[in-house]
Amino acid sequence: MAVYFVGDIQGCYSELDALLTQVGFSNNSDLLYVAGDLVARGPESLETLRFIKSLNNNAKVVLGNHDLHLLAVYHGIKKVKKLDHLDALLSAPDLSQLMTWLIQQPLIQKLPFEETYMSHAGLSPQWTPKQALIQAAIAQDHLTSSNAVHWLSLMYGEKPTNWHNAEDDVDRFRFTINALTRMRYCYADGSLDFVCKEHPNEASKELSPWFEFGHINNNIQWIFGHWAALMGHCQPNNIYALDTGCVWGQHLTMLRWHDKKLFTEQSHKNLI
Repeated sequence: MAVYFVGDIQGCYSELDALLTQVGFSNNSDLLYVAGDLVARGPESLETLRFIKSLNNNAKVVLGNHDLHLLAVYHGIKKVKKLDHLDALLSAPDLSQLMTWLIQQPLIQKLPFEETYMSHAGLSPQWTPKQALIQAAIAQDHLTSSNAVHWLSLMYGEKPTNWHNAEDDVDRFRFTINALTRMRYCYADGSLDFVCKEHPNEASKELSPWFEFGHINNNIQWIFGHWAALMGHCQPNNIYALDTGCVWGQHLTMLRWHDKKLFTEQSHKNLI
C-alpha cells in the first residue's frame, strides 16, 4: 500500500487522472489524501467529486474554502462565484448524494501511528496540533448536525482574527474554519490576516507565513494546499505545500509519502 497526497484539484480532474496513472495508483489498495478544494474553478468539479467519493475509504479528504462555499451555495446561503464552473455539478442527478458525502469530510486528517497531519490552509500559530484536532472535530460536529445550514451561514466573516478573542461557540467555529481553510499570513501575535495572498518575498514586513512561527516541532509533519503563490516551496522541511496552481495554468502536484517523491502534471489548458 502506498500513500499519496495531492494538492488543490479545483475541478481539474483530467490532470488528477493523469497523475494517478503516472504513479500507478491502485484504487483498491493505495490511499489518496486530498488537501481540500476539490472543486470550483476547473471544468470538471462533478467528475472530481464522483471519483474521490468512489474511492470510499481509500480517499482521505479535508474540506477547503471552495468546498465549504459550494456547500453554502447548495443550501441557498450564497451564490456561485464569478470564476467558478459549477453548472454541471449543481444540475447533476446525484448532487444531493455528493453534497451529503462532502459535508461529512473533516477539516484535519491525521495519519495513523505517526505525527503527520493535513489541513487545507495549515495550523494556526495560536494552536498546538492537539488543539487544532479538538476544534476541527467540534466544527465537524456542527456541520454534520441537524443545524448544519445554520452553521454554514455563520462561517462567513473575518472576526475574530485572534483565537484568544473567541468568546463563544460561534466565534470559535468561525476562527476554526478560517484558520484551517483560509489562513496564509499571520501577524506577530499569531492573529490572522485575510488580505495578502502574495509570495512571502512580496508581503508586508508586518506579516509572516503561518509556517514560520516555530509552532510545529521537527517530529511533526504538516501537509497543506491553498497557497498557489508558494508553488510548493516553503520552510521548514517538515512542512509540505502542495498547491501549485494547476487551475491557474501551472501544474498539479502529488507527494508519495514513503519516499517523499514529488510527481507533477502540467495543466492541460489555461482555464482562467
